[in-house]
Amino acid sequence: MNTALIGVALGFVVVAATLAVLCREPVRQAVLLGVLGLGLAVLFAVLQAPDVALSQLAVGTVLTPLLILLTVRKVRRRSVADAAKPAGGGSGPSDAGPRGGTGS
Repeated sequence: MNTALIGVALGFVVVAATLAVLCREPVRQAVLLGVLGLGLAVLFAVLQAPDVALSQLAVGTVLTPLLILLTVRKVRRRSVADAAKPAGGGSGPSDAGPRGGTGS
């Protein structure tokens, strides 16, 4: 019974890891990484390591995918904001905004 459960959990981990590697969309990769973390937590619990399973559940299933999703969101916001800036007039990003007084 225990060997079959280990085999199923290990197979789930292999499939989730393969899908996470083959996926090209960062948001889907983060979700698959969370699923992979959940599979690893189950595998660790089956292998009689509950402390490692809880750590994996917190870090691998929740925190790491959340950080990746927040990073992707910030990068997308920045790229949308850069695209919305008017073109021309400046030679670089340092010339994009008003600095100092304009004088009177």
